[in-house]
Amino acid sequence: MRPFGSPQQLERRRRKAMRLLDSGRSLNQVGRELGCSPSSVMRWRDAREAEGEDGLRPKPVPGRPPKLTDRQKKRLVSLLLKGAIANGYRTELWTTARIAELIARHFGVTYHRDHIGRLMKSLGWSCQQPARRALERDEEAVARWKRRHWPRIKKTLRGWVPTSPSSTSRDSC
Repeated sequence: MRPFGSPQQLERRRRKAMRLLDSGRSLNQVGRELGCSPSSVMRWRDAREAEGEDGLRPKPVPGRPPKLTDRQKKRLVSLLLKGAIANGYRTELWTTARIAELIARHFGVTYHRDHIGRLMKSLGWSCQQPARRALERDEEAVARWKRRHWPRIKKTLRGWVPTSPSSTSRDSC
């Protein structure tokens, strides 16, 4: 498991380990002092012996390279800002499936629609639910109904009395 810290912080830790080793401390002592295993200290020592000081430098983090370049991501944002209708859809609603289709159509890259949410979050976009209101909705009539009829219909706590702290004994009140 990769330890916590930036690559520069981890490099400083490796260099400190080498200074401690050079001062005569054992692998175990250095590991205890830095909070790492002696085998890590030994691996760093061996890397320094094999590659010199360059052996202590941070290595690129392995992982799958992104499917879209930074330039393509900027182009995607501009396409999304034009709107869904401008991109051939019947409504202005962007769904993850629609965004995945847009990416495939414009960039030739396929994404699963479940991954689109993570991609959009990395671009600074957030999920939003559209407000679903009928076009014919009369807000004043709704407010009037809530004032007049809702209090009469709403359930209330009838006959509420404090209960006993013990659910098994009625005489404990």
